[in-house]
Amino acid sequence: MKLFLKAERCYTDRCAIERRAYPPGQHGQGRTKFSEYGTQLREKQKVRRMYGVLEKQFEEYFNHADRMKGITGENLLMLLERRLDNAVYRSGFSGSRSEGRQFVRHGHVLINGRKCTIPSRMLKVGDVISVREKSRKIGRLAASLEAVERRGVPSWLELEKDQARATVKSLPGREELTLPIQEQLIVELYSR
Repeated sequence: MKLFLKAERCYTDRCAIERRAYPPGQHGQGRTKFSEYGTQLREKQKVRRMYGVLEKQFEEYFNHADRMKGITGENLLMLLERRLDNAVYRSGFSGSRSEGRQFVRHGHVLINGRKCTIPSRMLKVGDVISVREKSRKIGRLAASLEAVERRGVPSWLELEKDQARATVKSLPGREELTLPIQEQLIVELYSR
């Protein structure tokens, strides 16, 4: 399944999934039948890889989502969407989530005017994400901001493209996630 991990490449014909939609190797086109557990595990691994979260972190996010009021699966996705590296990607400052993580780690991002180098920081309503003045000359940032029209900015973020600034208007909702994620399978896997 296409997870859009490779920035602009995933939107073109050069994407590996477009060219060859089966696993590599001699037995790649073989058996593709999964058990119920296998299906649940694949869904969890898919979401983990999409957001670039390690197993222990993902389990902590699930436990936090389980303690929150509401539907556990939707709470989990909301927590993952509120991460700083994801918000940098969603607002168009980077081409992929891993690039957004590196962008944050290298100190190019400010939250409410203060430098933040922690990609897993949770954003709140009203937080302003901006790019440092010195960092606005980076070529990848300009290319990503130009490509943001193709990808679109979710409604929970408000982008000011000319000032390289985004504001968190509200908490993300389930309807804003366009990727085919079945969060109920993840909940079933963890409730075994």
